[in-house]
Amino acid sequence: MSSTDKFLAQRIYFTLSALFICSLVVSNLIFQKFFYWYPFGDIEIFGAKLFEISVGIIPYPITFLVTDIISEIYGKKKANQVVTTGIFASVFSLGIIYTANLAPAIENSPVNDELFTKVFGQTALAVLASMIAYLAAQYIDIQVYHFWKRITKGKMLWVRNNFSTMTSQAVDTFSVLFLLCAFKILPWELFGKLFVSGFAFKVFIALLDTPFMYLAVYLFRKKFKLNVNEELFVD
Repeated sequence: MSSTDKFLAQRIYFTLSALFICSLVVSNLIFQKFFYWYPFGDIEIFGAKLFEISVGIIPYPITFLVTDIISEIYGKKKANQVVTTGIFASVFSLGIIYTANLAPAIENSPVNDELFTKVFGQTALAVLASMIAYLAAQYIDIQVYHFWKRITKGKMLWVRNNFSTMTSQAVDTFSVLFLLCAFKILPWELFGKLFVSGFAFKVFIALLDTPFMYLAVYLFRKKFKLNVNEELFVD
């Protein structure tokens, strides 16, 4: 690979990493707002409406698409590296929010102390719960992805893309809701409904992102002249 291509590959990797970290941090900050999205009408599964979900779930599938792309093109080590960096970014953002919450608002502040604490006050426990669940889910996603990549010998991209995401999303959805309920941020009676809605939404998005995964892999292979199952090496 030429020095120009190597530089471009590094730039793309850093851009994907930035997109991943931004999506992760934002999802942890906006999770307390819930909405009902009904693309298929007023459907219920086991008493749960599809999709009654937190807005924090909107950027979350992006993180799994990005790690799948990095896993496919840059390899397992680079994917794990991005996940670890994302955890650090979440902890760092938590420290900033905690410090901001301690600073008293002035009288004419558009956002007073009470409102700020109401929106961000539970962020510490939420981020902790999210990080524990997310850490388990993302590493599972990468492990399952490369398991299917070995089994299929780099072929059948849709299999590893969807199976890895669905498996990890089930772990993530269950874990984060369990922890949020255990920390009494959410009532236990919402656990079943939010799990069904959240997991169904993530599966739906996972299926939708498959064409984008194919497009990304196609463009990478064409640009860097990669063979099936071949990965880029960047420092």
